[in-house]
Amino acid sequence: MDISRSDQRILHLMAQGGWIELHRDDRRKIEKALCFSRDGWLYPGFDIELFRRLKRLKAISSKDGKPYRITERGLKLVRAELDNR
Repeated sequence: MDISRSDQRILHLMAQGGWIELHRDDRRKIEKALCFSRDGWLYPGFDIELFRRLKRLKAISSKDGKPYRITERGLKLVRAELDNR
């Protein structure tokens, strides 16, 4: 299955140890989604639509209220690169 270039970038970042944090409003609706690298740097090209697309593909998941991480399926979707760990 082919995924977009922006999806690839985020999955590569997450395969190296990155994570996604969600911020919700008072009604528990997602207000913003933030993607961080393994070093704690904020990735600027990430938005809620991209988050929803990755979640729909089952490439990311969250367990026990922790930040979203890449799944096994996400690792299969991402193309191999030399710098992935």
